[in-house]
Amino acid sequence: MTHLSVTSPKPLYFGLDVGDRTTHVCCVDPERVVVERLRFPTTPEGVLRVFGNRPPARVVLEVGSQSPWMSDLLRTLGHEVTVADARRVAELTRAGRKTDRRDAETLARLLQGMPELLGAVHHRGRAAQADLALIRARDLLVRTRTSLVLHVRGTLKMFGLRARMCSAQAFHKKARESVPEDLAPALHPLLDQLSELEQRIRHFDREIERIARERHPEAARLRQVCGVGALTSMAFVLTMDDPARFKKSRKVGSWIGLCPKVQASGDRDPQLSISKAGCSYLRRLLVQSAHYILGPFGKDGDLRRFGLRLCERGGKAAKRRAAVAVARKLAVLLHRLWTTAEPYEPLRNSLRATAAT
Repeated sequence: MTHLSVTSPKPLYFGLDVGDRTTHVCCVDPERVVVERLRFPTTPEGVLRVFGNRPPARVVLEVGSQSPWMSDLLRTLGHEVTVADARRVAELTRAGRKTDRRDAETLARLLQGMPELLGAVHHRGRAAQADLALIRARDLLVRTRTSLVLHVRGTLKMFGLRARMCSAQAFHKKARESVPEDLAPALHPLLDQLSELEQRIRHFDREIERIARERHPEAARLRQVCGVGALTSMAFVLTMDDPARFKKSRKVGSWIGLCPKVQASGDRDPQLSISKAGCSYLRRLLVQSAHYILGPFGKDGDLRRFGLRLCERGGKAAKRRAAVAVARKLAVLLHRLWTTAEPYEPLRNSLRATAAT
């Protein structure tokens, strides 16, 4: 009896260089031979036309503004998708001649030969992305408010005047009395705009509180920590999306970019700045929370004591380093509280040390 061997089709590896309007595709086989090149419009219809009828394949694309919907659609079509870390790819593809065509081929070859070098980016679900968009919209309004306040203060200084010291929330009310008549046509419309911005920011604050209460009850666990409010807890939960991504809480600090870079070689191991990888907005919120913990209104706890010990080394640089170090520990703590659902004990480590002695 003769047995006929049925050979399965060779797996194919597709590299996608996703542009705003056009996506370039390069396909290589297991022998690293380029078997196909093409391009299509960066639209759902274009993806369906190119990948809708293909057998399951491995596809890689860099993280970007178009990668969430495109990777989700490709997975729906049955393909295995890797969303590569753009920073890692940039380090690997530095060359004098860079084109979209070459980038697509490089991605395909890396996926076929060394996929571990590409990294892996986690995309949030659509609901989490929509909630995070609300927080980012609020941040944009806050930054716009800051720019307007600085512009008004700077304009007054050019005429030898100063606006009263006050919070940004009250600036549109307090600054009017400092505006002379000849500057009123230029500055009063900006103060009116600040008043409207303040109302919209408060609306966002109420919406964030409502969403945290109704859709993200886990954020309440994180708010046990002094200095962590609705905004920081929600940004942490929505940015991470799934706490199971990290088996150890200690890794969260480097994921947010709060750990120092390392460039050791031989006997040289210089002290470098933090990597600033990950979400810059979440990193900024955690550092702000750390400043509150170390400030005059911060409550006593292990985080505050740790930061104050670093501040005792003296100088402004020490205070900045202390805030970053506290932010890093805060990120680890928030992940721990989220995964364990344990009540927060501000002086847990200090009490243990006292009991041990």
